[in-house]
Amino acid sequence: MHLVVGLGNPGEAYRSTRHNLGFQVVDHLGNDHGIRLTRERAESLWGRGAIAGHPVILVKPQTFMNRSGEAVAALMRYFSLSPEHLVVIQDDLDLEFGRIRLVPGGGTGGHRGVQSIHETLGITQYVRLKIGIGRPGHGESPERYVLSPWSADQWAEIPNVVAGAAAAITNLLTDGLEKAMTVVNAKPIPQSLA
Repeated sequence: MHLVVGLGNPGEAYRSTRHNLGFQVVDHLGNDHGIRLTRERAESLWGRGAIAGHPVILVKPQTFMNRSGEAVAALMRYFSLSPEHLVVIQDDLDLEFGRIRLVPGGGTGGHRGVQSIHETLGITQYVRLKIGIGRPGHGESPERYVLSPWSADQWAEIPNVVAGAAAAITNLLTDGLEKAMTVVNAKPIPQSLA
């Protein structure tokens, strides 16, 4: 059983912002695989089901980004899961827009949701799917950039980016991390985004 957590902020005001890519991917997976995220526990919306025959719990923490770790830790305790069962989907400023990377651990890269998970769980080694959102323009702070809506050009490409990230999660569950990394991390960004 994998706990697949999409990071984001709850509420309509944040729905279409860059920082909510994790939520969008989890929603896409839920829609594709008939997993309804309607259960509430540990300040999260979650649903249980299977992706390509592999049991999963899809999660959207409702704690706001900088307290994501509290929700994740509580659900891991509730379902008696260990770190190797945790998969976190996050936006990433250090990857160009549309690029997707599976990684087995590492630093926070300044991401407050990841930082909260690191601090609350006391671990850094768990699978993360990073989705590139690019860097802010000159003079714009990273904090403002991640909480801003997409540009019109980027928004038009988000369905493709989200579908690619959801496919990467399916690769991970089906093939395991090492094999999935060789496939997912080698893919170029879609030509329309280059």
